[in-house]
Amino acid sequence: MLLFAAVAVQAQGVALKNFEDSASYAIGRDIFYNMTQQWQRQNLPINTEVAVQAMMDCAKGSDKWDNAMAQQLLTRFQQEVERRQKEAVQLTIDAGKKYLDSIRNNKSVRTTESGLSYRCIREGNGKRPSLNKDVKGGKPDKVKVHYTGTLSNGKVFDSSVQRGQPITFALDRVIPGWTEGLQLMDEGSKYMLYIPYNLAYGEHAAGDIPGGSTLTFEVELLEINPEK
Repeated sequence: MLLFAAVAVQAQGVALKNFEDSASYAIGRDIFYNMTQQWQRQNLPINTEVAVQAMMDCAKGSDKWDNAMAQQLLTRFQQEVERRQKEAVQLTIDAGKKYLDSIRNNKSVRTTESGLSYRCIREGNGKRPSLNKDVKGGKPDKVKVHYTGTLSNGKVFDSSVQRGQPITFALDRVIPGWTEGLQLMDEGSKYMLYIPYNLAYGEHAAGDIPGGSTLTFEVELLEINPEK
C-alpha cells in the first residue's frame, strides 16, 4: 500500500495529488532526461527552459514548427556544434605540441620515433615488461603501477596515488603511449611519460580528458606479473 500511496508534492505550480499524477511526473522526467542527456553529455549550448517549454507546447498540440522544420534546425545545430568541437580539439592539439616542445628542451627528456617523450626519475632493477610478440603463444606481461595523470595545463585528471590503490593490467590493454612507455621502464623505476594526443585518446574526449589532449603521467612500475 505504501508503494502506491498518494504523493502531495508541488512542482512548478502543479500539485501531485495522487499516484497517477506522481507517475505522470516520473514519465515526464524520464522523457526529459532520455531525450536531452544525449545533447547535454556533449556540453552543448542548450537552453533547458526553452527545451521544457517545447515539451509543454507539444503536449498541448501547439508546437511552433512541423517535423521538417525542426529537423532542419537540429541538423544546422549539430553542424555548428561539430564545427566548434573541431576548433576546440585543434586548439588543444596545438597547445599540446607547444607543451611537448618546451618539455623536450630538457636534456634529460628523450623522445622515441613514435613521438613519445619520457624522463627517468628513478631507475629500477633491470627487469622490463614485454608484449612477448616473439614468443610462440606468449601473452603480454601484466604490470602493477602507481600513477598520476595530468593535462598539459597541469590539471590532475586521474591518480591511483591519490586513491591509495595501485592498478594492475595487461600491457596491451592501455593507450599506446603507456604500452610503449612501460616497456622502457625497469621494475621498481619511476618515469615521467609525455604522451602526444595520437598516442593517447586521439581527437576523442575521454571522461575529463578533452579531445586532442597531450597527457603527462608520473608512473611507478611496482611489479611485473604480480601474484593474484
